[in-house]
Amino acid sequence: MSSEAKPTRGAPVKSTNLHIGEIKPGVAKVDPIIVADNVTRTFGGLTAVDVEHVEVPRNAITALIGPNGAGKTTLFNLLTGFDKPDTGSWVFDGTALAGIPSFKVSRMGQVRTFQLTKALNLLSVLDNMKLGAKGQKGENMFRALLPWTWRAQEEQIEAKAIELLSRFKLDTKAEDYAASLSGGQRKLLEMARALMSDPQLVMLDEPMAGVNPALTQSLLDHILDLKTQGMTVLFVEHDMQMVRHIADWVIVMAEGKIVAEGPPEAVMANPAVIDAYLGSHHDQDLGATEEENVVAMKELLDADDES
Repeated sequence: MSSEAKPTRGAPVKSTNLHIGEIKPGVAKVDPIIVADNVTRTFGGLTAVDVEHVEVPRNAITALIGPNGAGKTTLFNLLTGFDKPDTGSWVFDGTALAGIPSFKVSRMGQVRTFQLTKALNLLSVLDNMKLGAKGQKGENMFRALLPWTWRAQEEQIEAKAIELLSRFKLDTKAEDYAASLSGGQRKLLEMARALMSDPQLVMLDEPMAGVNPALTQSLLDHILDLKTQGMTVLFVEHDMQMVRHIADWVIVMAEGKIVAEGPPEAVMANPAVIDAYLGSHHDQDLGATEEENVVAMKELLDADDES
């Protein structure tokens, strides 16, 4: 997404007073929906995630940022049951999730999308949507033989799917194969399908990656709408223009650790964040003043946005 793209609506109302006490990595939140402790994951001796403590505030939009290889997607995979940690525990809305498989995590109200979309290409867009609904009676092997026991529910699910497709402007594609959708439309489909399960927490892994600029406005507005509808959003993103505009809170990872947290503008000026982003760019003068480094980091991030 180009750094010039902005949502069509006005500046969103930011949630404030989300934390308790001094802002630092692992700071306690007033009303956390996720609390994780001592979560580690290694691959062949390389530590991908080493998070001592982190909390995600409820009913807010939280951005998880950091350089490539910082461990952001791995942390997503651990929290959603798509990977197993070496150590650690975490709770979602008061329920311990360590060791819980991903499909059960989803049923509890915590859903995610992927960097590379997971649409079933040879099913229609509408059928992809219907798969996202939970508690479907027709999925039972014996009830499947008795269609009158689940037909009414099936009609309700289809009506809900069509309503969501209309909201995401995909209703004209309902009968098309998912394989026919553009990259941006597939991102919209994943987000719409996630809402079929009426989640409390929606986790988006790089929702803008590979999206045509013509659809970025729509995606941004839909993310803001999730919060308006009472959901919590946690997203991974490299587009700092987007992060600055819509995030209420930002968590920064580097080398698997949480190195900073806070409101977007405060995080942008944090020396730990500057070091995390500029430390891998040897052409930058790390001995420059803090003000110069802040400017350099913003230029670097904006350049990444345009690439």
